[in-house]
Amino acid sequence: MDITPLVWIITIAVTIAFFVYEFFAHVRTPHEPTIAESARWSAFYIGLALIFGVVIGFVPGWGWVFAGEYFAGYLTEKALSIDNLFVFLIIMTGFAVPKKYQQKVLMIGIVIALIMRGAFIAIGAALIDNFSWIFYIFGALLLFLAYRQAFSHGDSDPANGKFMRFVRRHLPVTDEYNGDKLTVKKDGKRFVTPMLLVIIAIGFIDLVFAVDSIPAIYGLTNEAYIVFTANAFALMGLRQLFFLIGGLLERLVYLAQGLAVILAFIGVKLVFHALHVNELPFINGGEPLLWVPEIPIWFSLLFIAATVAVATVASLAKTRGDKAKNDREQVQGEEITTATDAD
Repeated sequence: MDITPLVWIITIAVTIAFFVYEFFAHVRTPHEPTIAESARWSAFYIGLALIFGVVIGFVPGWGWVFAGEYFAGYLTEKALSIDNLFVFLIIMTGFAVPKKYQQKVLMIGIVIALIMRGAFIAIGAALIDNFSWIFYIFGALLLFLAYRQAFSHGDSDPANGKFMRFVRRHLPVTDEYNGDKLTVKKDGKRFVTPMLLVIIAIGFIDLVFAVDSIPAIYGLTNEAYIVFTANAFALMGLRQLFFLIGGLLERLVYLAQGLAVILAFIGVKLVFHALHVNELPFINGGEPLLWVPEIPIWFSLLFIAATVAVATVASLAKTRGDKAKNDREQVQGEEITTATDAD
């Protein structure tokens, strides 16, 4: 895939322009967006991402193989980003961020995520170009992250974790918000507001998710341009999606398990690829294991899409069943209470 410096410059400039527009058009004035506004912009950004994938398929020298890699990467990054939103929701609930300021917090968090992922993309591309054995490391890391995702999700509160307790011990913090200001002066002394703590917490979580997402997408494509654009489009519209599916986030009870399956699948795919291009002297004498299968991108795309769909449907079915069960128990409890009162 031949990407000229000019294409990179235009892509990065357009990405920055979208986020600048977002800030001045929607975030600068604090307000809680409506469902209709969130739905329109979410649909716009998702549509834009899909159109970009089709464009990749038609551009001479790029083609549909790279388009398939982009779509698989975009779907994976979007799913991981929604999981990221769930953690953002926990953080903002833990810090009791007023709803009209949540847009600004989300925007800052998304920008930090894009910057961190951009840095990891550059590092990942350099490692892959110079060290083929890095695929073993990425594969092992993803298998570990898959295990953690499946069995440790939601066990801790990021707003009150060890990192945030460390921050609180070393920064003078006020108890209340002062608009959307990060610091405030009281009695001649400068204090930080809870808003700054929220941003620090989100920045730390962004770092953790960058460690998850970049090895995952490099398991689907070696093209840094596809990695960057898939991440950029996955993050675009994430702010609107938060307000659109805010209630739905808590109903996606199997999202963590679905992501764990995806990460494990990509981890295995990476290990297979590492064996297929092996250069490590203590494995097969430093020769590639050509009999090890390479998982095609079309299978990866179908597997990821099916996993996301199954996790979503199963989550909604479970929460619907739990709600129906709770409603029945509530009705039975009221009937028992009524019968007791009658006696």
